[in-house]
Amino acid sequence: MSMGPSLALLNACLNATTGVCIFLAWRAIRAGRVVAVHRRLMLTGFTLSCVFLVSYATRIVMFGNTHFRHEGAIRYAYYFLLITHVILAMVTVPLVLRTLFLALKQRFEEHRRIARITFPIWLYVCVTGVLVYLALYQF
Repeated sequence: MSMGPSLALLNACLNATTGVCIFLAWRAIRAGRVVAVHRRLMLTGFTLSCVFLVSYATRIVMFGNTHFRHEGAIRYAYYFLLITHVILAMVTVPLVLRTLFLALKQRFEEHRRIARITFPIWLYVCVTGVLVYLALYQF
């Protein structure tokens, strides 16, 4: 496997692992395990997302974009997935930063309000990131 697809696989793994972390963190907060589990998982998910951004930017700069090769209805489905993924990924960055800031400043009421918006969008971006990788490199 050449370096471009290897970085794409790394990015998909980072997205998947981030998604698992934030999902488990959501479960932990629902169970009342704030400091013991939730905080650690969210910080891990945030760190993995930062590593993803560096890895993704590196891949794009070094190898450019990969184009979807299929035709027909599947192409429209892929582009819908890709467009929603990209738009929501851009929205996610400031949402995650604000949500993290509020938590670190212990402004938990505000944190809870924005986290209810941030979590499903961030999770969608993680899952669709993996789906985009699968569509481009595996199918």
